[in-house]
Amino acid sequence: MNYELKSRLQAEELRNKETVRILSLETSCDETAAAVIENGRKILSNVVFSQIDLHELYGGVVPEIASRAHMEACDRVVDQALREAGMSLQEVDALAVTKGPGLVGALLTGVNCMKGLAFAAGKPLVGVNHIEGHVSANYLSHPDLEPPFLCLVVSGGHSHLVEVSDYGTYRLLGQTVDDAAGEAFDKAARALGLPYPGGPRIDKLAEEGNPEVFTLPSPKTDGRYDYSFSGLKTAFMNTVHTLEQRGETLPKADLAASFRRAVCRELTAKARLLLEERGRDGYNGFALAGGVSANRELRRMAAAMCEDLKIPLFMPELHLCTDNGAMIGSAAYYRLRNGELAGLDLNAMPALRLV
Repeated sequence: MNYELKSRLQAEELRNKETVRILSLETSCDETAAAVIENGRKILSNVVFSQIDLHELYGGVVPEIASRAHMEACDRVVDQALREAGMSLQEVDALAVTKGPGLVGALLTGVNCMKGLAFAAGKPLVGVNHIEGHVSANYLSHPDLEPPFLCLVVSGGHSHLVEVSDYGTYRLLGQTVDDAAGEAFDKAARALGLPYPGGPRIDKLAEEGNPEVFTLPSPKTDGRYDYSFSGLKTAFMNTVHTLEQRGETLPKADLAASFRRAVCRELTAKARLLLEERGRDGYNGFALAGGVSANRELRRMAAAMCEDLKIPLFMPELHLCTDNGAMIGSAAYYRLRNGELAGLDLNAMPALRLV
């Protein structure tokens, strides 16, 4: 029996199985992460190997270095995830891997690793969209969360307002027309001389500053629920350069706090507008997702908005905001139940879209 046919037969059997455990791998950027997830909601293990130290010298992720580091770490993190879950490869029911979006070399490393393991073990394989993984991190932190809900996905490459109508069913209602919020944070951090990774450094420094010191503009977009951070970033850069040209010492904490407030204000303002105009009664809640969902100001502003609008707020635990294998395993569970399997021809899709 060939691999694809065997996988389909196994997937049919798993639909009726009470407990399904998935071994998942995430290698889209600079974290090599593996996990074992039960029924899409329970973490049995979650192992993350970060490459921050490797890339800090260069001020950002170097794709070739990332790919080589993934090659060295994949087997190690998979083995550790299985050990911590107290399981063998044969005892898991299926395997999952991020297929995109991300760095093509990094993705290929993970995809090839899991294709080899799936074939060797004779287990079904599921290819997962990285952004869907971030959305699904909320299912791990909030086992009671069910669609439909509205989700603000904010990361280094994405700023999306997404309606999650059902598991695996999404509708894009708003998005950035230029830079993503996470990218803007990274560029602002670089202007302030902060080391990589910039987003968390800006967030930490901003806690010490006054966000009212500098006034930054509110960008306008043609799309009512769309975002734009390019002009905001440029205004911030101009403010920094003006202070430097005057020979003034940069009030870095105040600059960081003012920029963070401006970005988070835009993110929550568009979400609020959408909820007010389209109605919030049809949603089970409002959720945050993506690496920037760990930002303290964004979490505070989202909490204040949801309290005011009287709608439940769902946010991933901090360790599930950044890239991890657990979120991939959660997303894979629902794809597996729908019979959506990957064959041995699965390839990396660096420009993959959520919708």
